[in-house]
Amino acid sequence: MSPETRPDFLINPEGLRLDGRRPDELRKIELECGVLKTADGSASIRQGKTYILAAVYGPRELHPRHLSLSDRAYLRCVYRMATFSVPDRKRAAPSRREREISMVMGNALEPALFLEEFPKAVVDVFIQVIQADGGTRCASITAASLALADAGIPMRSLVPAVAVGKADGKLVLDLGDEEDKYGQGDIPIAIIPRTEELTLLQQDGSFTREEFLEALQMGITGCKYIHELQKDALKRAYAKRAPETGEEEEEAGAEYEDDLETDLGESEYDEEEDE
Repeated sequence: MSPETRPDFLINPEGLRLDGRRPDELRKIELECGVLKTADGSASIRQGKTYILAAVYGPRELHPRHLSLSDRAYLRCVYRMATFSVPDRKRAAPSRREREISMVMGNALEPALFLEEFPKAVVDVFIQVIQADGGTRCASITAASLALADAGIPMRSLVPAVAVGKADGKLVLDLGDEEDKYGQGDIPIAIIPRTEELTLLQQDGSFTREEFLEALQMGITGCKYIHELQKDALKRAYAKRAPETGEEEEEAGAEYEDDLETDLGESEYDEEEDE
């Protein structure tokens, strides 16, 4: 395979990126729930050319038992990239980067989960990157959060994630592969949208204080948009599972919608705002 060539620019004279996006524009994102029937919960995400599957199993008995926690469930995240997910074939053995992202995912998701409801159990989250084109860390968190909700794990909120980087000296939202490789840095962010609490904040590269604050706000705005896509994906999944026949169909459907709003953490929040 011929070596990759560095592009002449990442932002063209018209202010557009290599894929035609504006600096503050996300890639096209497609989210789906329930894509794996053998898992307790699952989700897929297509973000640009990046394609990732997430599967959740549990809560279930933890093995080996010495890892169990007496006061809460153990959240075990495993991030893996398929050997064919990148242009140069990746080695099958887990890399240091994969182990690091597995740990980062767990730290980003745990604040949103009621793990104390399942002491001594384990909730397993498996991520498989089918195709990588930049942003797999944040896309994996977004998909894993959706899969956890699909599995019925009690959650305070869904957790959306996105990265903000710097390309040709300009801040850009949701980095593509070339921007990730040849840009001047990136800041991955994950939040709990209702409170804007950060559950993930990392930085690679150099940013001024003003650039960092602007990047943070850009990332939060992007995360909130992704959060709406997450909720839409869950609603579509609920709609498919809702009862379709029977004399009490309308009443059951309304109750189902109420349950969904509660699961998404919206009903209580809306009431507090009205007050």
